[in-house]
Amino acid sequence: MSPDVDLTVPLPGRHAVRDRLLALDCRLFEVAAERHWPGAERVLPRLSRSANHGVLWFATAAAMAVARTPRARRAAARGLASLSLASLTINTLGKRSVRRPRPVLDPVPLVRQLKRQPITTSFPSGHSASAAAFAAGVALESPAWGAAIAPVAFSVAMSRVYTGVHFPSDVLAGAALGVGAAYAVRGLVPTRAQVSPPARPRTEAPALGDGEGLVVVANTASGTADRVGALRDALSKAEVVECPPDEVGAELDKAAARARVLGVCGGDGTVNAAAAAALRHGLPLAVLPGGTLNHFAYDLGVEDVRDLAGAVRQGEAVRVDVGRFVCDGREGIFLNTLSLGVYPELVRERERWAGRIGGWPAGVLGALRVLRADRHPLAVEVGGETRPLWLLFVGNGVYHRMGLGPGRRADLADGLLDVRAVHGSRRPALRLLAAAAAGPLTRSPAHAAVQVGRLRLAGVEPGTPLAYDGEVTEVAGEVTLEKLAEALTVYRPLPRN
Repeated sequence: MSPDVDLTVPLPGRHAVRDRLLALDCRLFEVAAERHWPGAERVLPRLSRSANHGVLWFATAAAMAVARTPRARRAAARGLASLSLASLTINTLGKRSVRRPRPVLDPVPLVRQLKRQPITTSFPSGHSASAAAFAAGVALESPAWGAAIAPVAFSVAMSRVYTGVHFPSDVLAGAALGVGAAYAVRGLVPTRAQVSPPARPRTEAPALGDGEGLVVVANTASGTADRVGALRDALSKAEVVECPPDEVGAELDKAAARARVLGVCGGDGTVNAAAAAALRHGLPLAVLPGGTLNHFAYDLGVEDVRDLAGAVRQGEAVRVDVGRFVCDGREGIFLNTLSLGVYPELVRERERWAGRIGGWPAGVLGALRVLRADRHPLAVEVGGETRPLWLLFVGNGVYHRMGLGPGRRADLADGLLDVRAVHGSRRPALRLLAAAAAGPLTRSPAHAAVQVGRLRLAGVEPGTPLAYDGEVTEVAGEVTLEKLAEALTVYRPLPRN
């Protein structure tokens, strides 16, 4: 066949290296066309057609989401984001920059050829870019899922040469572009492995090979049945107590009285109650995420039963800080965040609607209702000066934003409270949006941030709602916030050498 290649406007004169590469590309295409691949006539053309418009990869992402593991869902989302970026780049730049004709189909057996031949230019291969982007994106988040998908992605890429619609260099360029798109997405939204806090300070904890001595309290309202079943299979001698939300506190105290290790399965509020019980009884805590957000468990690096069971068997644990608030002789703890102002009102609205429409829709509806309401800023005395605030956020540890992703903690034992304030004004929605856009900026017209070990608030009006780890209480007068440094021992998988 003739190496008929039009690279937009051909340059005058001879280009020996380019001509040799194009000739080699054509020869490789002919070799592939001449070879007989057993069984491929039935599989590869169908596989190639199934990847049209990304249908194969959207179906794969849906199947991964059905797996109901956070890592699989994140991997699916990352794969689709990478695919979208690769497709956008191919269609806006790649195909229009190098206008290369498709290969001549004469050497390709008729049984291999696609019924509907593509009419776009050949370089680079969009199917190969999408396949590589999806597989690489998935692998960056979940190597296990990536290993399962890689052979399919490779087969899709090879099918484009096998069916005669692309030269080998088209496929290689498309695959390289797809992998680049996956890494570009990772630069914008880091993977969880990139932002996991360091495994420090390490500490000793009981190594329970079969789970004997571990008593786990599971909140049945969090939809924990599947995880509880998996936990019983992984740690056969662990005791599991399932109970409704109003019985969680009492069951935690009973469990702590007879356990070597206190375990919990539920959302952030349930984990908060378990941490308080573990502190009172001086026990290490084993956390299995079972709620909607699970910030503390995920920041620990515990996403599923496999992570927790491995840490419990090996006795792998660290000490983490605990935040504490004190008001009128009452005290409470927070593992993630505490806030006053607009956010506690949002939590109340979300809980009001969550049972009817679900957690995420309830959160959106709550935000709209709170921001549209005619409210006055919260007046709080800080450092002897009264300040109007729409929101006072306090994190147990400093939150860092990486790329476009939400803030994550780089250290769970840094000894600091991350204090963020949104100043009061006549337009709370505008202020809060401006503060969100400011992100990690420590100073902006709407937003201020400081890291301290202790904070005292005075002049808080009676009945002011305070939200901590998804729970809401009321405070008044003086509120003191402080860190309990390395107060809690928790199990978490440690990196292997």
